[in-house]
Amino acid sequence: MATGLTVRVRPRPACAAPGTVPRPGVRGGRTRHRLAAALLVAVLAATGCAGPPESSAPPAAPTGAADDAPTSGIDVLFLSMMVAHTEQTRQIVRLGLDRTADPEIRTLIAAIEVTEADELSTMRGWLRDAGPSAVAAAARHDHSGHSDAVAGLARLRAAPAGEVDRVLLDVLGAHQRTAARLAAAQLSAGTSARVRELARRIEQSRTAEVALMAKLATAPPSGP
Repeated sequence: MATGLTVRVRPRPACAAPGTVPRPGVRGGRTRHRLAAALLVAVLAATGCAGPPESSAPPAAPTGAADDAPTSGIDVLFLSMMVAHTEQTRQIVRLGLDRTADPEIRTLIAAIEVTEADELSTMRGWLRDAGPSAVAAAARHDHSGHSDAVAGLARLRAAPAGEVDRVLLDVLGAHQRTAARLAAAQLSAGTSARVRELARRIEQSRTAEVALMAKLATAPPSGP
């Protein structure tokens, strides 16, 4: 803790006496923030992302921003990686639309493209609201280690015509499961109500999409 700051504010030791409860928002709040950050970073590592932005400090809130502006480091980290993840989703979907002729699959992935384009616009806007450091963090975020998308796109491009639908559902299903896990981690770690609400919608929608894709994968092929 900053001892000089404590002395200037009040003439008593900065640390509480043994057995007392830490003041809310100071040591306890910082500890909870570190634990939340560790949780989200652990999920990032498990899903193959390169890691958090270089600075873990929350960017400063812009003048006139709403009370719930997504300015915490945890929220910026989530938005940054979901922007990158969503861009990859759209690459898979566009390639899928080029290759599949199954009407049910086309309907599903076209709806995914529309939904995620809207989410992408929202997330980029919130990052801009959070300030230049948040935008820079998003630009730095390296999602190239996300092998389910990189390798999946290669599989989808190389799939023979008779295997396209199966490969597409497998690749996109794996990608959306990762999105659901990242969103679930944000629900546990996030600080912004509006970012947590977005994470809740992402977790629910991706989970439902994965379930629907699993059914499509076992259904008889539809006619053109």
